[in-house]
Amino acid sequence: MSKKKWLAGAAAVLALGVTGLLYSLSHPPGDRQAAPAAAPAITFPVTREDIVSTVEVKGKSSYQQESYVNAPFGAEVKTWAVKDGAQVAKGDLLFRLDDTLLRNEIAELQTGAKKQELESRLARFRQSAQGTQAEAAGLSEAEAKERFADAESLRITQEIGALTLEHTRAQLAEKMSKLNGAAYYAPEAGIFLFDDTKEPESVKEHERIGRIVDVTKLQLICMVSEFDLFRIQEGLPAEVQVDALKDVKLKGKIERLSKFAQAADSGSSSGTAGTTTAAPFEVVVSLEPHERLIAGLSLTATIETGRKSGVLTVPTLAVQRDKEGPYVMIRGAQGAAERRAVKPGLETPEKTEIMEGVSEGETVVLQ
Repeated sequence: MSKKKWLAGAAAVLALGVTGLLYSLSHPPGDRQAAPAAAPAITFPVTREDIVSTVEVKGKSSYQQESYVNAPFGAEVKTWAVKDGAQVAKGDLLFRLDDTLLRNEIAELQTGAKKQELESRLARFRQSAQGTQAEAAGLSEAEAKERFADAESLRITQEIGALTLEHTRAQLAEKMSKLNGAAYYAPEAGIFLFDDTKEPESVKEHERIGRIVDVTKLQLICMVSEFDLFRIQEGLPAEVQVDALKDVKLKGKIERLSKFAQAADSGSSSGTAGTTTAAPFEVVVSLEPHERLIAGLSLTATIETGRKSGVLTVPTLAVQRDKEGPYVMIRGAQGAAERRAVKPGLETPEKTEIMEGVSEGETVVLQ
């Protein structure tokens, strides 16, 4: 019985040996997966370069100078002397309104004013006559009181008449001023543009009919964040790209920076509870004339905020910051990365000037 057990054990060992041999033959050493090697560190040399800092803004073109044309009073339009898009000179007739109704209103006011003047003169005469009679004849106490009441009533009536006359004259002056605008002349030279309806048959009082624009003077209206606001200043140059015309590049200059933030949009929430996107500030950039430039175009302006030549630079990603301040990792003499405190200068998304802490030719390690 023990002999049989021994033979069974020997057979099992032999089977395991054959299995291991077959596995080794089917999986040579070259096919076995090698352990991954450690990725090499990314390095950059400290170089001396020219560096330019810019701010990019987007907005719409608009006319610098616009003179709005409003109807002086409501009326039918008798004649139009201008077409949409026509060049006009200062003083050119634009349109003429029918002033018949306005003249009738003026005539009624003039009649009313004349009547009030006569009534006022009559009241003064009565008051004077009443005073003379009171001096000429002796009156009892009751008669004197009655005469005094009549005199006061006459005086108050006279004051009311004077106020009414003053109001009537003011209305008359206003309507006379409107009448002078029945023939409307261009207040400025430029291109006349209708607002909505071209050559309307009638207009309402103070209704905006159109505008006169100077097509040679346009500007870019855009918004910047509070962070970029302090990087730019009035007078800085800008290179402007017309988004729809890739071949058109314009020169511009910052003319005005708003001192007050615009109201933030209600939908500008950043998504974090209790926080919202910072309100933007308006920036106005004047543009050089161009034959293809009109109002309403989408523009992108690049504003140069700083430029330095031949300064030490490293990739901006390599500059790290913690509670001790900014630093970079420099490859040491033994090849190991060493921390080096630095003093950054002008910074762009790609490059950062290093004013102190590194030397040209050293190697920055990006970990």
